[in-house]
Amino acid sequence: MPIQSHMNRRKFAKTTVLAAAATAIVPGFISQCIKTPAPMKRIFGKLGFEVTTMGLGGQASLQWTPEGVDPVKIILKAFDLGINYFDTSNLYGPSQANFGKAFRIKNLIPGLSSYDETLRHSIFLTSKTHLRYAKGNGEVKGVNNWTNGEQGTHTIDDLHRSLSLMFGDGKGNYSKDAYLDMVLIHNLNTKEEVDALYEGLDKTDPNAERIGALAALRDYRDGTNLTGLNPRNEKLIRHIGFSGHFDPSVNMYMIQRDHTNLLDAMLVAINANDKLMFNMQHNVIPLAAAKNMGIIAMKVFADGAMYTKPAEWSNTPNHVVHTVGSESLPSQSLIKYSLTTPGIHLAIIGIGHISDNDKECQLTHNLAAAQILSAGLTDAERTIIEEMAKKVKEGKTNYFQTAALPLTASKEVSVVQKKETNVRSATLSWSTAYAGDAPIKTYEVWRDGTKIKDIPFTPQITINPFTYSESLNDKTAHTYIMKVSDGKGRIAESMPVTLEKMG
Repeated sequence: MPIQSHMNRRKFAKTTVLAAAATAIVPGFISQCIKTPAPMKRIFGKLGFEVTTMGLGGQASLQWTPEGVDPVKIILKAFDLGINYFDTSNLYGPSQANFGKAFRIKNLIPGLSSYDETLRHSIFLTSKTHLRYAKGNGEVKGVNNWTNGEQGTHTIDDLHRSLSLMFGDGKGNYSKDAYLDMVLIHNLNTKEEVDALYEGLDKTDPNAERIGALAALRDYRDGTNLTGLNPRNEKLIRHIGFSGHFDPSVNMYMIQRDHTNLLDAMLVAINANDKLMFNMQHNVIPLAAAKNMGIIAMKVFADGAMYTKPAEWSNTPNHVVHTVGSESLPSQSLIKYSLTTPGIHLAIIGIGHISDNDKECQLTHNLAAAQILSAGLTDAERTIIEEMAKKVKEGKTNYFQTAALPLTASKEVSVVQKKETNVRSATLSWSTAYAGDAPIKTYEVWRDGTKIKDIPFTPQITINPFTYSESLNDKTAHTYIMKVSDGKGRIAESMPVTLEKMG
């Protein structure tokens, strides 16, 4: 398939004001893609690891390898360019095995005399599991428990499979010193799945019929055996997180349930068409940032739908994109958009094609575009990219994401009263509203048709509701309404709730 190069600098400058921003960061980038000798890094949330702003995604040619493409060479080139974050999954077909082949070449197999422990510690390796239970059989309503059909159906089966494919013989065996930097719970879709994952975490009982994935992963992180599923007290992982590209409210629920700060990271869909959907950037990403989680961007190119691929799930080598951007939508613009979304630390990008010719190499193009500071684009520049992106496939690129919602009212609004030492008080409680295409700015408390309080918006970090209390000097009934306003001046209001008169 022919490679489509970027526009030259003069034509790009006529098309978008982003040329100045791009060339300021990577001189000459648009006319010729250059290799960055030391890729930019960011601190990966509370994990503390200095992670390159671009990571290698485990799909594209690593999963659906087209004829004439060597996936191992893609991984090795990523190492050579200084990328230090690598992503894969138990659902990505041969992806983990391809990493295993590359790791042998790079001397990353513990137990062998050639093992390069220093290099191993310098990279961050993440795999994923879609298995929601670590113990228990049978279907549960609302819980999608997917496996690749090999070697077991529980969470720790996937953990062992990952280690064997990447650091062992691919048949279940691996060195005792092998480990993953992180395991992500893959592709959350429903709140029932979240409940399944947390089952048995707070009151872990090894005799329970069912145990969720998180309790077992915690055992394999800490070297404990609270679940009875880690009899050798192994420490095989360093961090636990989750991924989600469908519904930000489900992702938010996953974080809000985490009252022990077990979750260290979130992999989330974020691209320039995000605001056309029930968006991540004004809902779950600020919440994850408030918890200081490591936040990884995915679907930067809408799984290739921004370019040559149909807006549907990939399942064949024909879906792998080989082009380097397009004249109407340069790929570096989309990368910069995701990486300047507040809260994002890095973006994982699947690679379909590499080349010794930098002008035709997706990997060097994408890495060069990723050399940008968190605040490297203005709001006006981000808006220009959004305008370009929404022209692709009439803006219907994010097939993996829930349809757009307008600004919603606060949920679960209620009011209670009490009287202590002749002082009457009312306490209003509510759960978070969801943002539309603009961030939420304030909550407003209204009593009997009058605004009595403005409360600046903050993310709801637990399942416990927000509260506001006031003293009252009467015994009469009152009506309360919660209003929420966003950055575009829109307002959504709750149904009224009544405080009964006090006898």
